[in-house]
Amino acid sequence: MEETNKIAALSNNIKKLSLVLFSGDFDKAIAAFTLASGAAAVGYEVNLFFTFWGLNIVKEKKGRRFLGKGILTKIFGFLMGGFKNLPLSKMNFGGFSKTAMNYLMKKENVATLPELIDAAIALKANFYACEMSMIILGLKKEDFIAPIKEVLSVASFLDYSKNGQTLFI
Repeated sequence: MEETNKIAALSNNIKKLSLVLFSGDFDKAIAAFTLASGAAAVGYEVNLFFTFWGLNIVKEKKGRRFLGKGILTKIFGFLMGGFKNLPLSKMNFGGFSKTAMNYLMKKENVATLPELIDAAIALKANFYACEMSMIILGLKKEDFIAPIKEVLSVASFLDYSKNGQTLFI
C-alpha cells in the first residue's frame, strides 16, 4: 500500500506541459514557444502538438509552396507560407505589424520566434504533428522541420500529455 501511495505521489508531481498549437498567428506562436522553452529550461517535459494552421509554424520549406496532392490542398499549401509569413492575430496591417513587432523584439533584446524555436529544440521539447490535419491538408512528415518526433492521432497525444498541464494556443 505504501509503495502505491509513493507512485501516486510521484505521478502527481510530474512536471509536464503540453501545448496544442492550432493557430498560425505570429503572436500566438511567440507565446507558445516562450512557454515551451521556459518550461523546458526549468525541467518540464514539454510536448508541442501542431494541428491545422499551427502546422505552418514548423514547415520545413520557407515561403509559399504548392504542397499537397489535389487543387485544394495545393491552395492551402500555398497559403501556409511558413513561420516567416505568419500574420499577427490582431491589427496585422498587411504584415507591417509583424515587422514592427520583430523590430521591437530585437531592439529590446527579446528572443525572436526563430530563437525561441531553436531554444525549444535545444532543450529537447517534443514536437508532434497531427495526423488528421496532415491528411486533410495533404502534407507528409517530410514537409516539416526535423524535430517532428512523430505524427500522432489525438488519442496518442492525449496519452503523452496525461498527468500534466495542457494549453491550447
